[in-house]
Amino acid sequence: MKSPSAHISQIREQLRESAKVKESFSDDLVEKIARCAEASASAIRGGHKIIFFGNGGSAADAQHLAAELVVRLERNRPGLAAVSLATNTSVLTAAGNDLGFERIFSRQIESLASAGDVLVALSTSGNSANVINGVEAGKAKHAFIVGLTGETGGKLASRVDLLLNVPSRNAQRIQEAHITIGHIVCALVEQSCCPG
Repeated sequence: MKSPSAHISQIREQLRESAKVKESFSDDLVEKIARCAEASASAIRGGHKIIFFGNGGSAADAQHLAAELVVRLERNRPGLAAVSLATNTSVLTAAGNDLGFERIFSRQIESLASAGDVLVALSTSGNSANVINGVEAGKAKHAFIVGLTGETGGKLASRVDLLLNVPSRNAQRIQEAHITIGHIVCALVEQSCCPG
């Protein structure tokens, strides 16, 4: 095995790539992040909730961001209404088995979402069938739909109310940017809903 110092240049390059993606956010994307935070805070203040969903690393991000709102991010305050659709193994496996993997999110959204909720669909490609079906179910419930994707937005681009498309086609860099965006949104929601 190589010594740790043999990997230093690779590590530095990965860090530069990650930082470069975030530094390349356009003014338009930054404004959209602010709109996402405003819509989310408004939903929570109105007695509604934020619903996060995605596959794989995006499922982990969905779970992470829901926890930041329910528990806390930067300050002690009351819990804020948020849920991840990627955490209930009984529901996920029953829906996958009985309805098909493409419906694991849409079935939950049919059951849990309501008008006034904000749905945050995470997909690096923007083309995941189960995420797209979840978005369609959310639209039928008259929820506000946010898509977090990579550069092109994929099929989600034309299906969401607000597209936050990270300027990259590298799944690792996109997911790193998604969690950064999510933390920014959660911090702004926390400040708006629980000032002081």
